[in-house]
Amino acid sequence: MTLVSPSLLAADFLHLDQDIQMINRSEADWLHLDVMDGSFVPNISFGFPVLEAVAKVCRKPLDVHYMIEKPERYIQQTARLGAMMMNVHQEACVHLHRTMQEIHGAGMKAGVTLNPSTPVSVLEDIIGDVDMVLLMSVNPGFGGQVFIENTIQKVKRLRKLIDESGSKALIEVDGGVQGETAPRLVAAGVDVLVSGSYVFKAPEPETVISQLRAL
Repeated sequence: MTLVSPSLLAADFLHLDQDIQMINRSEADWLHLDVMDGSFVPNISFGFPVLEAVAKVCRKPLDVHYMIEKPERYIQQTARLGAMMMNVHQEACVHLHRTMQEIHGAGMKAGVTLNPSTPVSVLEDIIGDVDMVLLMSVNPGFGGQVFIENTIQKVKRLRKLIDESGSKALIEVDGGVQGETAPRLVAAGVDVLVSGSYVFKAPEPETVISQLRAL
């Protein structure tokens, strides 16, 4: 079974309550929340007022992905939301090991995200301390982008690193995940699929979630 974490970035923000209720009814495992600051990535998404509102009504574990500079500033605030996973970019953290420790200390699972150009080898000395690695299969900042084909090989390299190290880290992929790419990602070793437009823009999003989960 593949875990599915639909990305709220693709939801209808005029009717956000309806989309979250759809997620609650669905077989989705988590809800993926992309927080962007307009500095680390060239876009601004939403901040804590939206996160707090979502946390009150969403019955799925929150998978919070910070595409921001100095994400360690928000560890305690994220923990107070009741977030299950706090995911930070390797490229945004000078002291990544310390950040992982602080996330764990706040009672959350710790995830590390890699941009498309960042090799998985940068995680060799920390892979045993993370609960999940998120590979970006598009350049972060905007939804609806075309899948970067090299991600398949990158997943295989990361799976090899995790297996050889004895780490229990999950592999998550975000960007261009749809009917054609999802099966290949799962075959390469992905545990968690993040999908935005493919889910929320579908005529029957709950069916799409079920199909992804069955891969």
